[in-house]
Amino acid sequence: MASGSPKRGVKWFAVLVVVAAAGFAAWWFSGDARKAPEPLNTVEVTRGDIQLLVSATGVLEPSNYVDVGAQVSGQLETIHVRVGQNVKEGDLLAEIDPTVYTAKVDATRAQLKNQQAQIADRKAQLRLAEIQFQRQQNLYREEATTRESLQTAEATLASAKAQLAMLEAQIEQTSSTLRAEEANLGYARIYAPMDGTVVSIEARQGQTLNASQTAPVLMRIANLATMRVRAQVSEADISKLEPGMRVYFTTLGDPDSRLYGELDYIEPTPEVTNNVVLYNALFEAENPQGKLLPNMTAQVFFIQKEALNVLRVPASAVQGNTVQVLDAAGNPRAQTVTTGISNRVQTEILSGLEEGQEVVLVSRDPRSGASGNPSFRGMLR
Repeated sequence: MASGSPKRGVKWFAVLVVVAAAGFAAWWFSGDARKAPEPLNTVEVTRGDIQLLVSATGVLEPSNYVDVGAQVSGQLETIHVRVGQNVKEGDLLAEIDPTVYTAKVDATRAQLKNQQAQIADRKAQLRLAEIQFQRQQNLYREEATTRESLQTAEATLASAKAQLAMLEAQIEQTSSTLRAEEANLGYARIYAPMDGTVVSIEARQGQTLNASQTAPVLMRIANLATMRVRAQVSEADISKLEPGMRVYFTTLGDPDSRLYGELDYIEPTPEVTNNVVLYNALFEAENPQGKLLPNMTAQVFFIQKEALNVLRVPASAVQGNTVQVLDAAGNPRAQTVTTGISNRVQTEILSGLEEGQEVVLVSRDPRSGASGNPSFRGMLR
């Protein structure tokens, strides 16, 4: 019995060592020994701008344009401009073959000259009739002629006056016709009605134009110095807009440049596309460098509210009216704040924080739906 006691002691010692080693291994591989505290996700309180925006997609179009048409029919003989060319009011744009209209003007002028010659003859005959009537009156007073001769002279005088008046009316009519023919001849040369840029040419040189029913459109001249943006806003957001509010937009070719304007008006009639109701909101933007062109796509942002140069933190750092800030030891503590506007990305801080302070970002736990940094939740426990 005595000789077996040391052996049993050694056996029990070995069992204890194995159990201790197994427990240590289980503890080690469980990760509790190697798990270090997770760092807090923090950001500084900064100063900047916050904007509450309503976004929409728009199309650029000229603020003012004119479709230049032809007022007379004929063959389009010459086009003096090209698409993209800048023109001034009164510049010659195109010419229609004037042969027919020149002939009509020449014929009417010749008719007018003929009538003017006739009126000179009628005036001479009127003068002769007046002399004969005066002579017959003198002779009748001296009883040297008959009453019938006096009446004949009087009728001749009245007829000469009537023929002169009739011819004068014909001359007025011919003069009016001549002015119309000269106007049609002038319409054969088409001039620019405004300053602008030729943005499209519909007709072709040599084409025959028929203006008897509708005026054919030759080209469009637009003022590209000021562009208009036609933004389509959903019915869910249209009530948030009002004329006069600030708006800016970017283009696909230059997404980093913001161009600002003010909302002019909202068209009351919607456009329905695939059961989606959209309203057109229009505003103008200056285009001094000419980079904005018709039919460009614009990403439009209407500024519903804004706060400029204010303290701000990410919206995820604010829970109600509380944020978590780091103390001198680097531990988080709750801080009550007063907030202003928020655009779901940034929140304005009116009081309770200073620029440069560290605040803790609170993330969402997808498993529990609770919010909070995992390490931070462990510290709170």
